[in-house]
Amino acid sequence: MKIQQLSVFLENKPGQMAAVFDILGKSSVNIITMSTADTEQFGILRIITPEWEKAKTVLEKGQFVVNLTPVIAIQVPHKPGGLSSILALFQNQGINIEYMYAFPCAHTTEAVLIARFEDPCNVADVINATSDFKILSEADVFKEKKSCEIQS
Repeated sequence: MKIQQLSVFLENKPGQMAAVFDILGKSSVNIITMSTADTEQFGILRIITPEWEKAKTVLEKGQFVVNLTPVIAIQVPHKPGGLSSILALFQNQGINIEYMYAFPCAHTTEAVLIARFEDPCNVADVINATSDFKILSEADVFKEKKSCEIQS
């Protein structure tokens, strides 16, 4: 199960990120989680939102370069060693992670890891063979975040 991630390419200068979030805010697009990666001149803003089609459309109308990237969401224990345990699993299976970021649910014992892999099908097979982790659908990710909002 893959979910869609928006990748927005930005010049590394003041105001670029603010412009993206201004457009998304004015369009009532809610962000579930995000991460940034940068180089000296450019950066990539990665966004997970349930309204990814609407977000892509409004950002492109705002002259931003936006790509869709399939990523995998994995439910992991939100406790010391939770991330380490899944990374050890990937290491033992020879699975390479291109990048990852996460968000915790403050009132649960779980967190959601968002990651991109060279071979996502192999990752799904490895995760599904364990009982410690779970691959989440798009609906699961957005439901998980919504339950956090309700309880906080």
